[in-house]
Amino acid sequence: MDSGPIDNPRGALVVLEGLDRSGKTSQASGLLSYLERLGLSAELWRFPDRNTCVGQMISSYLTNKSHLDDQTIHLLFSANRWEKRSLMESKLKSGTTLIVDRYSYSGVAFSSAKGLDIEWCKGPERGLLAPDLVVYLNIPPEKASERGGYGGEKYEQLEFQRKVAQHYEILHDATWKIVDACLPMEDVAKQLQELVLDCVTKCQEGKPLSNLWSR
Repeated sequence: MDSGPIDNPRGALVVLEGLDRSGKTSQASGLLSYLERLGLSAELWRFPDRNTCVGQMISSYLTNKSHLDDQTIHLLFSANRWEKRSLMESKLKSGTTLIVDRYSYSGVAFSSAKGLDIEWCKGPERGLLAPDLVVYLNIPPEKASERGGYGGEKYEQLEFQRKVAQHYEILHDATWKIVDACLPMEDVAKQLQELVLDCVTKCQEGKPLSNLWSR
């Protein structure tokens, strides 16, 4: 039986993942503009959010101004996401779609690439909101290293990025959408627009929110 239109259609939680210099930031900005042109309420978020108290500690670490052990920085990255969880949920429920540049998968992939246990890395992320769509911008680490600005931050080292790619491979499941980030930017953008618009439509039709890695 058709229950009619949803009274308060919610926004979609869309996450872009990938290696450094895979094009996430440019594509996320383009997606925001695309959704706004369609008249949809949308915001662009990035993790780490360097504007919060925890985010400022992370920024200092990433720019090599401070040293923290691997477990501590992993927990700070996770805390940075928890700082925004309540606001994230209220935005989604109010009908705003969130385009998120990096999320929990980055945290787990990067930390486990350093040698930390992958299940331990997932632990602090459980209970955060699960994305409605994860798009992985796939690019060989060697290709990413050829892009401008590479090497400016702590993790932008080719051998380490190779390890990160391997751990992303462990994390991704059948729900992820893989897009070839070596294609021209316009072609990547077109694929992303189709994927995201389909996801937004499903969320407006009543797809429920869920939690990440819930058991």
